[in-house]
Amino acid sequence: MKKLLFFASAILLLSFVASDSVITKKERKSAGNLLKETETGVFIAVKGLSDAQLKFKAAPDKWSVEECLKHIAISEKMIRGMIDGALKQPANPEKRTELKMTDEQIIKNLEDRSTKIKTIDPMKPENTPFKSAPDALESFKKDRDKLIDYVKHTQDDLRNHVLALPIGTYDCYQLILLIGSHSNRHTQQIEEVKADPNFPKN
Repeated sequence: MKKLLFFASAILLLSFVASDSVITKKERKSAGNLLKETETGVFIAVKGLSDAQLKFKAAPDKWSVEECLKHIAISEKMIRGMIDGALKQPANPEKRTELKMTDEQIIKNLEDRSTKIKTIDPMKPENTPFKSAPDALESFKKDRDKLIDYVKHTQDDLRNHVLALPIGTYDCYQLILLIGSHSNRHTQQIEEVKADPNFPKN
């Protein structure tokens, strides 16, 4: 009887430990909503655009809508790859002291277009494997839908896997928020391109 009680207590204790390393229902919902809303935002922004509109550039050093889409799609793929790579490594909760921003600050700062951020070469539109806007959109939707499903079901310890990037240090949950807010940042950029007075009418 004592052995049975000890075993039951051990199982109960382990269940509490496991649950502490999994994101909360609120975090799961917040990330899922952000990813869904920003995915929808991309598709609404480019719906019905002609090839001329997709390729229009306000200036030689400005991105077209198509280039924005290529950047969004490759960033989605690469940041998810970073998350997967970090999760394959041992948890490093001691690195959480290096986190500089809250979840809310990450979203707010990245969605703020008044702050310019220079992208790395592999994420530049001309360096992506995508040949067209539809090609980039197809990749984006496939990867985003997989990520939404992952967030809905994952039991991974996202908070205690921390990754240092050139733009800052984030835990894996925050990197998921970064993916969502990043696509919103460039959806805003797409709207800026469309608002240019020389943007083709059709």
